[in-house]
Amino acid sequence: MKVLVAGANGHTGRLILQYLVERGHEAYGMVRDEQQAPRLKNIGAHVVTGDLEKDLSDLVTGMDAVIFAAGSGSKTGPEKTKDVDRDGAINLIDTAKKQGVDRFVMLSSIFADQPDVAEGPFGYYLQMKGEADEHLRNSGLTYTIVRPGGLTHEEPTGKVQAAEDVERGSISRGDVADVIVTSLEQKNTYHKSFDLIEGEDEIPEALKKL
Repeated sequence: MKVLVAGANGHTGRLILQYLVERGHEAYGMVRDEQQAPRLKNIGAHVVTGDLEKDLSDLVTGMDAVIFAAGSGSKTGPEKTKDVDRDGAINLIDTAKKQGVDRFVMLSSIFADQPDVAEGPFGYYLQMKGEADEHLRNSGLTYTIVRPGGLTHEEPTGKVQAAEDVERGSISRGDVADVIVTSLEQKNTYHKSFDLIEGEDEIPEALKKL
């Protein structure tokens, strides 16, 4: 598949590109700054320059799938959180639909469907992620929404727990990236939103249980 990854220069974004390339997909990493390109090219990905807050039609045209892995983080201020985590995602979703790209995988956050569990900047971050997720669910696209727990830099285990609701937990960025790439062609993840933490099931088996 020809896959565009938004947020490609983030820790998880780079791992997504790596898994895409290893599994024979044609990976396109979207960055805002061309100076970020060499690191992504070393992975074996193509690099395109774009801004989630601007027109993305040229970048999306011809893709088979889009992965949204961008994020402002919860500490960047409410304006940037809204611009990237909600409006940037919505812009990419709408562009994908307009350009006829049906497959869309969203990297969200645990509790994005329950933003009231937190207050302050993190609660607002969850609200913005949740509104973007809801827009995707209502878009008509073939979507998958992955809501990981706390992200770590531990080595991936290849074993996870994936369900509509899970207890609070953590998971390595590598396992999240693996799940996202595996979900691309795993039909059992189509039109599904699920939480994700470390667990006992091999990733393909965990996704088949959804």
